[in-house]
Amino acid sequence: MTAGAEGTDIRFMNEALRLAESGRFRVEPNPVVGAIIVRGESCIGTGFHAAYGADHAEVVALREAGGEARGATLYVTLEPCAHRGKTPPCVEAVLASGIRRVVYGANDPNPRTAGRGPEILRAAGLEVCSGVLAAEAAALNPGVEVHLRGDLPWTIAKWAMTLDGKIADVAGGSRSISGAEAHRLVHDVRGAVDAVAVGIGTVLADDPLLTARGVELRRRATRVVLDTRLRIPMGGRLVATAREWSTVVIAGQQAPPEHEQRLVEAGCRVVRFREEGGRLPLVAVFRRLRSEGMERILLEGGGEIHAAAFSAGVVRQVMAFVAPVLLGGRTAPTPLQGDGFRRIADPVRLGWSTFRSVGPDLLVEGYVQHSESGAVAPQ
Repeated sequence: MTAGAEGTDIRFMNEALRLAESGRFRVEPNPVVGAIIVRGESCIGTGFHAAYGADHAEVVALREAGGEARGATLYVTLEPCAHRGKTPPCVEAVLASGIRRVVYGANDPNPRTAGRGPEILRAAGLEVCSGVLAAEAAALNPGVEVHLRGDLPWTIAKWAMTLDGKIADVAGGSRSISGAEAHRLVHDVRGAVDAVAVGIGTVLADDPLLTARGVELRRRATRVVLDTRLRIPMGGRLVATAREWSTVVIAGQQAPPEHEQRLVEAGCRVVRFREEGGRLPLVAVFRRLRSEGMERILLEGGGEIHAAAFSAGVVRQVMAFVAPVLLGGRTAPTPLQGDGFRRIADPVRLGWSTFRSVGPDLLVEGYVQHSESGAVAPQ
C-alpha cells in the first residue's frame, strides 16, 4: 500500500470511527460500528449500527450509496460479519453491491465469526485491507468481548432521580420525577430489549405495565418480576395482562405454592430458585434469563434490586435520568439502597460516560467497569 493510499485509508477510517459513536448505548451487547463508502475521494454512503437488532453499519451505508457502490471502497470499523444473527450476514450485502475494496479496523471479538468475513471476501476476489487504526477500532467496544465469553445478559440499570438523588418521595410516589421526553426514550429502549425486569417493591408501589407504548416495537420484551416471596398482586396490571404479554415471576423456594398456581392460571410463568441468605441468587437468575434468549435486559429497579444487582456484578450499563427538582426526605429512597459500598474509595465506577439533555432532564449513561471475570472491578 502506498503512503498516499495509507493516508487516505486513515482519514476515512477516522470518519468511520466518529460515525460509530452515534450508536453508543443503543446497540450493546452488539458492537458499535461505523461504515463509509468512498469512490475516489468522495464519500457516497455512510452508516452506523443504530439500534440493537437493526441493520448493521455496512448495510445502511450500501443502501445510501445504491448503484454507485459498484467498484468503490468500503471503510468499516469492524470486519464485516459472516454469520446470521438478528440480521443477515453483512458479507452477502457487500458481495451483492459490487464493492471492489474493503478496509476494516478491528477483528470481530465474536469467536464464531472472527476472520470468516474477510476470508469470504478475499475468496470472491475483493481486495481486503485489515488493521487500519485497529487499536482505536477495538477500543470502541469495551466489555463486548468479556460479555461474549460469559454467560450473563447485557443488563442496563435504569432509573430517574431528583437532583438530590431521590427516586421517590417519602411516601413512595415516583411517577412525575422525569419529563415526557425521558419517558418516551425509556419506552423506546423497552421496545428494543429482550426483557424488562423490576423488583417486587416497584410492582407494589407503582403497579407498572412495563410495556413499550407509543414507539416502534422492534422487540416484544418479556416482563420479569423478581419476587422472592411471591407477593405480586393478583389484581395488578402485570397479572391482568399476562396472557397478552409474556410475564415471568422469579420466586424463592419458600414462596407459597397456592399463589404460584393462581399466577400460572392467570398466564404468568413462575421460575423458582433456592435463596441465598434469604435473597434470590441474581447471578443464577440472570444466567437463566440469558439461556432463554434474553440477551439484553432493562432493569428498572427499584433501589434494593439495583443494589443487589450491582453487588452481584450483573449490571453492564447505566442509564440514569437526573431531573432538575429537589425532594429531600431522610427516608426517601435512592437508586441504590441495600448496605451500600462501604468506602468512598470503593465505589462502582463508570467508563465511557456521556451526558446529554433529554427535555428538562440530564441523561447520564456509562458502562460499569468490570474485571475480566465479569465481576465489578475493584478500585
